[in-house]
Amino acid sequence: MAIRRIKQIIDSHPSSDGDGVKIQRAHGFNNSQFSPFLMIDELKSESPDDYIGGFPPHPHRGIETLTYMLQGHFQHKDHMGNTGELRDGGAQWMSAGRGVIHSEMPMMTDGNLHGFQIWINLPATKKMQPAQYHDFQPEVITEKSLSENSLVRVISGDLTIKGETLTGPLQKTGVPTTVADWRATSGESFNSCLNPDFQAMLYVYKGVIEIAGVTARAGQLAILESGEGLSIKATEDTGILLLSGLPIDEPVVHYGPFVMNSMEEIEQAISDYQQGKLVG
Repeated sequence: MAIRRIKQIIDSHPSSDGDGVKIQRAHGFNNSQFSPFLMIDELKSESPDDYIGGFPPHPHRGIETLTYMLQGHFQHKDHMGNTGELRDGGAQWMSAGRGVIHSEMPMMTDGNLHGFQIWINLPATKKMQPAQYHDFQPEVITEKSLSENSLVRVISGDLTIKGETLTGPLQKTGVPTTVADWRATSGESFNSCLNPDFQAMLYVYKGVIEIAGVTARAGQLAILESGEGLSIKATEDTGILLLSGLPIDEPVVHYGPFVMNSMEEIEQAISDYQQGKLVG
């Protein structure tokens, strides 16, 4: 079995979005090794001033978003009438398809906020499908203790560990993906099998990990080589997100909240939004 090694490490960088919400961002709109993922934003704060404005109503077309909260609440409202409020450990998925207008409001739990929003690309054949939304409260997230000091939570897709396949609650996505959260104390290891057709990367949100002698630390995203096996060691108390998915071999054109395959399609999305035709 070919073991996946670290091919590239990308540092996240401070940014802001919405009404001045402070985030750490790692993106790969022009990096085919990210596909099918486009971007990961980490929201982490002990100060309401960092996010109090939230994300007022705004449009999207051509992508899916997966929001996952470690600590804190996240309130969603959209033009379809969907409302959802995540609790600690919950996730929400939205497929913008041809168009969605929504708002998002992060809220602290016990003075802390820590979560992620992942942008996932849609293939051209699905970019103009109707928008969809679903939330997953913490009780339905698939969770397994690998040892007394090691826990994995599977949010999307399937993950095989020691011959056992763990299936996350999110299965109906525009492109096959596996998204999981591994937390462990120093010295613990994580060994799993991934679909060899999937690309994979790891976002370290706590501590330091080591793969075949190469380390990645909190705030870094590690893009992995191809293969099937994955073997990670925590060299400090650690938390990581595993992002794996079937790559989309298509052009990516990105402008603000829109991700399409050509500039003409971007211009059409802008025009549709300005004329009130984005959603339907």
